[in-house]
Amino acid sequence: MTFEPLYSLSGLFVGALVGITGVGGGSLMTPLLVLLFGVHPATAVGTDLLYAAITKTAGTAVHGMHGRVNWKIVGSLAIGSVPAALLMLWMLAGVDRKSIGVTNTITTALGWLLVMTAIMLVFRGPILELARRAIGDRTPPQPRTILALTVVLGFLLGVLVTLTSVGAGALGVTILLVLYPRLDVREIVGSDIVHAVPLTLIGGTGYWLIGEIDWPMLFALLIGSIPGIIIGSLLAPKLHERTIRIVLALTLAVVAWKLLTG
Repeated sequence: MTFEPLYSLSGLFVGALVGITGVGGGSLMTPLLVLLFGVHPATAVGTDLLYAAITKTAGTAVHGMHGRVNWKIVGSLAIGSVPAALLMLWMLAGVDRKSIGVTNTITTALGWLLVMTAIMLVFRGPILELARRAIGDRTPPQPRTILALTVVLGFLLGVLVTLTSVGAGALGVTILLVLYPRLDVREIVGSDIVHAVPLTLIGGTGYWLIGEIDWPMLFALLIGSIPGIIIGSLLAPKLHERTIRIVLALTLAVVAWKLLTG
């Protein structure tokens, strides 16, 4: 068990970007570990899930104190995501995670999710406007329908997050904004972050039980990321967030291309 300073430096970089843009660290950390450090995708995902659970806990406390959490949404998402996460962990426990097939499945899913995240980063506004125009003057969905769709979204996020550690941020928030157009975006973001804590904790614990956590790497990442998030949060008001998001989206697109083309 040796300490690797480069992991902490990576954690600092990712933490700063998370603090500036609010984009989940999984979109950055997992591909960084896989491509730059050569970490096996399953180990990278498992370690990043525990990393996310720890770092998002602070965000949960902040949003909770400010009353920016809709617990009905959190509960509805969890009804779908928790069983999905357990199902994915059960499936992963029963296969050879070092096999080419499993490795390719994780990297391909990760690559396409990064593409979708990049699109959401740049075009979330137009996508939401297009959705609102499509709904138009139609009769709003019944509360039961919205509840059912939220549970389905939770199930989808449970599968994606457990398999790749990506999906609960940009994708989840965008779909929730379509489902709940009358809610304040801060309440949507806060609810998404709170939901992500138990989801990533369950996923990370599951990967730990099947032997896919690198504890020294996790410790090194946290040493860098915690001050990184603080620095990013302080810098955010002084930077042009739109420009940062475009640069980040382009970076994710390049990383996705590398993952998908091998």
